[in-house]
Amino acid sequence: MANKTLKGKIGVTTENIFPVIKQFLYSDHEIFLRELVANAVDASQKMKALASSGDFKGELGELKVEVSLDEGKKVLKIKDYGIGMTEEEVDKYINQIAFSSAGEFLEKYKDQIGSIIGHFGLGFYSAFMVAKKVTIDTLSWKEGAKAVKWSCDGSPEYSLTEGKKTDRGTEITLYLDDDSAEYAQKGKISQLLGKYCKFMPVPVIFGKKTEWKDGKSVETDEDNVINDIVPIWTKAPSELKDEDYLKFYHELYPMEEDPMFWIHLNVDYPFTLTGVLYFPKIKERMAIDKNKIQLYCNQMFVTEHVDNIVPDFLTLLHGVIDSPDIPLNVSRSYLQSDANVKKISTYITKKVADRLEDIFKTEREQYEQKWDNIKLFIEYGMLSDEKFCERALKFALLKNTDSKFFSLEDYRKAIEPAQTDKDGNVVYLYATNVEEQYSFIEAAKNQGYDTLLMDCELDSHFVNLLESKLEKTRFARVDSDSVDKLIVKQEEVKPEMSEDDKKSLDELFKAVLPQGNEYTVEARNLGENAQAVLITQSEFMRRYREMSAMGGGMNFYSSIPESYNIIVNMQNPLVQKIWEGRDGEDKTLLHQVVDLALLSNGMLKGKALADFVQRSEQMLKQD
Repeated sequence: MANKTLKGKIGVTTENIFPVIKQFLYSDHEIFLRELVANAVDASQKMKALASSGDFKGELGELKVEVSLDEGKKVLKIKDYGIGMTEEEVDKYINQIAFSSAGEFLEKYKDQIGSIIGHFGLGFYSAFMVAKKVTIDTLSWKEGAKAVKWSCDGSPEYSLTEGKKTDRGTEITLYLDDDSAEYAQKGKISQLLGKYCKFMPVPVIFGKKTEWKDGKSVETDEDNVINDIVPIWTKAPSELKDEDYLKFYHELYPMEEDPMFWIHLNVDYPFTLTGVLYFPKIKERMAIDKNKIQLYCNQMFVTEHVDNIVPDFLTLLHGVIDSPDIPLNVSRSYLQSDANVKKISTYITKKVADRLEDIFKTEREQYEQKWDNIKLFIEYGMLSDEKFCERALKFALLKNTDSKFFSLEDYRKAIEPAQTDKDGNVVYLYATNVEEQYSFIEAAKNQGYDTLLMDCELDSHFVNLLESKLEKTRFARVDSDSVDKLIVKQEEVKPEMSEDDKKSLDELFKAVLPQGNEYTVEARNLGENAQAVLITQSEFMRRYREMSAMGGGMNFYSSIPESYNIIVNMQNPLVQKIWEGRDGEDKTLLHQVVDLALLSNGMLKGKALADFVQRSEQMLKQD
């Protein structure tokens, strides 16, 4: 090809391939650098394979990828020392784009905006998203090969001439267009290389390392290698120590606290999958970071959106998954659902359950210490994934109000003798706030009952789940009724009252209760030492209201006014005194016992609270 220039048209039947590339990839245009570096890494890996197989017997040299930028001229270069290309290979792989008609392609993939790179041999052409002109200088590894120079200005026309390159490999030069000036900044290129190429398996070099000297940053002679070519997920767990896992975690998430524990994934059949998943410490339960699992394909970063690969609850984890078997569409940035993805999802769920069960069995004390941080994750998993739920029933913990931990099986054994009602149901009492529900917890304790602490945002859904999974089981919040009614051991003897008396009691108490809520007044015999008035909320209504607030698909419950049960203990001496003097004008004692009940429920506020304090002082003075 000495002294001759071959001109031709790139092999597409329409002339709109470059507008297509720019239009379709505008939202994702930064991936051009990933594609070009990935091609250079592939060429280097192929060179290594040729040397290993003995097909190439020459000097292999240092296999690396060099990225360089001339900010002033807005020229970006990507150079490798891989297999290079002959004139025929340039014509085959560059000129003959791997589809016959850009028009047909456009029609077929019109709904996949931003996703047409890679799969159809278009990786190299992503360069035209940011460049007005691209050249390729290449020299093949094959004996007697001649250097080739290819050039194209973003139209379907190209030129192919003999090149001047003397070393093996390929150098791609991008003359950046004015719209893409941001890619002529070292900071931007450095950021993109850090994002996409951080763990590629061939050294990627971007300029020289710098150091501070005489108050300014100066370049050294040392290459600035931006990637770790052997990240920890490519190593065997036996080679690694805890410090290695922690160091890698902080490289990925510099501002995070240490994770609680991690899982090393490593499977080669029926699919290939490696990775490390970490359980982060969840500081604020609702301030959850999702999309912190990075997906790689042969050490090349693809995406942080792994929703289709792992079940939703596992997106709370942090870390890395690497698999060449996860099918990506043409941009390598979006996942396509298929049987392999479902298998991978099932495998990861199983590995997570295995790890949790192992810690539960072998490091129980540590597991209990970490429970408050992982409780949300496990409950979320049990509520959203049936297979995980089946496994987690063995290692889920319950914590009581004395901060003691129990497995589900152990807790049932502990409470069954005392907390079985007359119908044979085991009643699990729980509180959501120890301070606010203190008097109810104490009343239960005085009866020999234990109370669980269920203060997680998902607990209203979770108790529903446990009621469905555990036979003859009922959950009741400790303040949802008087203690004798929470676990009914025998039929209750109700006060004997006429319908007129019931109506009078109802009117008497509703007259002094705060406006805006709905009340049901009920006369009960609770014993002379029990409280005069108890205020409770229906377990059913309160639980479903909470579930509605969490988006449980029952939003109509949140629109219903707050409803309270006013339980009047007719055996209490104060109530008897109020009842006997109900027709008199002095309602001081009535106000006082109702306000005490409101106060114990955190419902006495503002003027009503001030009136209660003043009334209490006057009553003390009278005494």
